[in-house]
Amino acid sequence: MKNIDISIPVSVIDYAELTVEERHLVDEARAASHRSYAPYSNFHVGAAIALDNGVIVTGANQENVAYPSGTCAERSACFYAHAQYPEAKFKAIAIAALDTSGKEVAEPISPCGSCRQALLEYETLAGHNVEVILSGSEKIYKVPSVKSLLPLAFTEF
Repeated sequence: MKNIDISIPVSVIDYAELTVEERHLVDEARAASHRSYAPYSNFHVGAAIALDNGVIVTGANQENVAYPSGTCAERSACFYAHAQYPEAKFKAIAIAALDTSGKEVAEPISPCGSCRQALLEYETLAGHNVEVILSGSEKIYKVPSVKSLLPLAFTEF
């Protein structure tokens, strides 16, 4: 038997260390979290995707009493982005969340498995790494690619 170790490169930074473009993307994700519809979980998530055409597309989680009919912020944003701008390639995504009291989470949250898989599809389509910025009020995580979050991903067969 052979074991392999998988590690994920994550930079832990402050908001001030982000570039102007990255700060704008985080700000858009934070704003989107206030537009979520989460009456059941009271956990509001926003996502913002930077496209190579200069457009930033946002999304927010949308819950439904007929669970699992809702959708996560990340998939809301990525499906809308590709539906509206099918030729544009994803450059980066920022994700932010509000806790059940309505305050930004202190520690960054990461996309669920379904969102990771959906985002990986668009990273593959882009043909390059799509940076992931996970925002919290106390720290921000920067991950170099979606694939970094899903190292043993399901890909074409």
